[in-house]
Amino acid sequence: MYDLLRLLRPLQWVKNVFVLAPLFFSNNLLNTELLFPTLYAFAAFCLVSSSIYCFNDIYDVEADRQHPRKCKRPIASGAVSVKAGYVAMVCCLLLAVTIGVLGRIGMVCLIGLIGYWLMNVAYCVKLKQYAIIDVFLIAMGFVLRVLIGGFAAHIFVSEWLVLMTFLLALFLAFAKRKDDYRIFEQTGIMPRKSIVGYNAQFIDLSVTIVATITIVCYIMYTMSDSVIERMGSSYLYLTSIWVIAGLLRHLQNMLVYQRSGSPTKALVKDHFIQLCIAGWIASFVAIIYW
Repeated sequence: MYDLLRLLRPLQWVKNVFVLAPLFFSNNLLNTELLFPTLYAFAAFCLVSSSIYCFNDIYDVEADRQHPRKCKRPIASGAVSVKAGYVAMVCCLLLAVTIGVLGRIGMVCLIGLIGYWLMNVAYCVKLKQYAIIDVFLIAMGFVLRVLIGGFAAHIFVSEWLVLMTFLLALFLAFAKRKDDYRIFEQTGIMPRKSIVGYNAQFIDLSVTIVATITIVCYIMYTMSDSVIERMGSSYLYLTSIWVIAGLLRHLQNMLVYQRSGSPTKALVKDHFIQLCIAGWIASFVAIIYW
């Protein structure tokens, strides 16, 4: 059971917090009528994500066995059989759809969930082999999380939220490619086929460009007249301090400490990033909710 649980990668469910973003930024986080459908959508997205992880580990089993870290995954290590992996994949997908239907998250959200699943199957099978396309699809997956969260709560998702979500996810995806390329340089083993379309200079430049655009976009968002009017505060720009500090820390991890492999693990283990996120949330809550 422990190995099956590892196969589902519950630690990665933290990525699905983006489903709650429309509720948070619209000042409706405490509105229970909107909160419960969003939580159903969050739960459904977690199960869809786990279904994709099962498929990915099955499809990439041979490649994972050659990887210095991925060889410890349940299917690659032999702790979970391929057949059990398929069963877990189907069960997670069916349970996700069931939760979506019972939670009445809406047909648009259900279609979005299925679309996300199909997009990621295509990513696992073929599309992740192409440089740039791979990171763009990862970023689009996070945008889908935000849009589904908005549709579930019947909240309009602004262009600012879509753009910032896309840019932040793109930044983290490029940083992850830096770790993949480092493994390729050190071992000669390609963690993924798309790595031939990258080199250290291109990744560093891409991360720097995307980080810069993300910071500028966020500052413009906090100083937008429409946002200030909707939030009822002109002090949102102060939260930019935490955003800048968090991005710089991730750049430091990538370029100085060479540990940009998993943004989720960085979130769990890096106290500086945890402080930045906690400070940003506290500042935002204090400004728009109090």
